[in-house]
Amino acid sequence: MFDFRQLRYFVAVAEELSFTRAAIRLHLSQPPLSQQIQALERDLGVRLLERDKRNVALTEAGRVFLEEARQILAKAEEARSHVLAAAAGYSGQLRLAYTVSVSFHPALPQALLRYGQIAPNVRIQLNEMYSEPQFAALLAGQIDVGFVRDEPQHTKDARSLRLTVIDREPLLLALPSGHPLATRKSVRLAEVADDAFITQPRELAATLYDRLVKLAAKAGFKPRINQHAQQINGLLALVAAGLGLALVPATMRTVRLAGVSYVPLEDADAYLLLAAASRIQDQSPALEKFLATVAEVAVVSSL
Repeated sequence: MFDFRQLRYFVAVAEELSFTRAAIRLHLSQPPLSQQIQALERDLGVRLLERDKRNVALTEAGRVFLEEARQILAKAEEARSHVLAAAAGYSGQLRLAYTVSVSFHPALPQALLRYGQIAPNVRIQLNEMYSEPQFAALLAGQIDVGFVRDEPQHTKDARSLRLTVIDREPLLLALPSGHPLATRKSVRLAEVADDAFITQPRELAATLYDRLVKLAAKAGFKPRINQHAQQINGLLALVAAGLGLALVPATMRTVRLAGVSYVPLEDADAYLLLAAASRIQDQSPALEKFLATVAEVAVVSSL
């Protein structure tokens, strides 16, 4: 079977219609060039070129084969470019998951925008998923990277995953606008120990639920949870209705809802982690380039 070298040699001769000029173009002496063309013709079982001491001309079979050879070489070059791009992380696929609250944080759109500019040929598949299911999906190989709000709870999982910390986002207290503390510049959680709270169900969003419980315990009380909302933005509607208070990440402040006020917490550890999680053993170029982009976004966010 003929090889790519023979195809390149034939195309050069066919385009130059001269073995001498083709040899110069290929930086090759003429005898081995002639030998390769002859070997190609023997392999195909047809004559591609008519030649004498002065002239070279394509046969009908040669004209057909010239177009085919050009297409094969072009396709091979395209495949080479695609392979090099994939090896460099500029093409391929990236499966990314994120929690609902992350969609309000600028790090997600900034990372996607920058990465899209750097690697426009990487197809990104987005999934909305809570942190714990993200860890399970990463370990199962169902996603490549996740924007999570907590560290893995199990030591075995932690050993298999790496976290690129993006932010330690302050937590705010969302209060009904008519609440006595709604106009304060900051509050201590102990000041609302007697108030009712609204949370997401723990089985859906353990991170924020557990952070409220831990902060309340440090403040000397157990939070009285009055209502639940499935989504974090749903908490705000219930706060506006006066059904209780809610603990939310600072970027939720961008959600302007009539009847809701946001007040920063003075308590230590009143923050929520934001990190990009991925498998330690996953060294795919597309993932590595994305994590480098995330690290750049994290630096900008910290300035």
